[in-house]
Formats: sequence, structure tokens, C-alpha cells
Amino acid sequence: MPTIVVEVMPKAELLDPQGKAVLGALTRLGQSQFSSVRVGKRFELTVEGEVTDAVLAEVKTLADEMLSNSVIEDVVGIHVVSTEPAGASV
Repeated sequence: MPTIVVEVMPKAELLDPQGKAVLGALTRLGQSQFSSVRVGKRFELTVEGEVTDAVLAEVKTLADEMLSNSVIEDVVGIHVVSTEPAGASV
């Protein structure tokens, strides 16, 4: 069954406290090559049947209206992930 992935990130102009906390932890661990971290959300929606343009349009609506808060977040990606058959490895 195909999976649709929706990625949501805080708006670029807003402070990201979680990202700052992760950056601080990385710095304390000696990982000073990173200058910024932003933390977002990933939703995986498994689809029964084929992913059609209508299904993708419905997911776009859901992403904008339910999965993200448009005041503070942007939907940055919606894409279909092909699934491997059971027992297959990547």
C-alpha cells in the first residue's frame, strides 16, 4: 500500500525553541559544524488503493486545515513513498 508523507515546519520567521535546544545539545556534544536546527513534523498516511490526483488534493486540504497550524507552520512537502514488499530491505 502506498504512503503519502506530509512534512510541516515552523515558519522561517518564527523562533524554533526545540531547534535551539537540539542545536545547544549538539554543541555540547562537540558537534560545532552546525549553525542552525529546525524541528518539524512528519505525517505518514497509508492509502488503500491507488494514489490519484483526487487523493493528493484531499491530502493537501487535510494538511492545510488539520495537520498544520497556518499561523505558525508551513506545509513544506507532500509526496508519495513507494512501499517495499514484506520482507524486503533497503
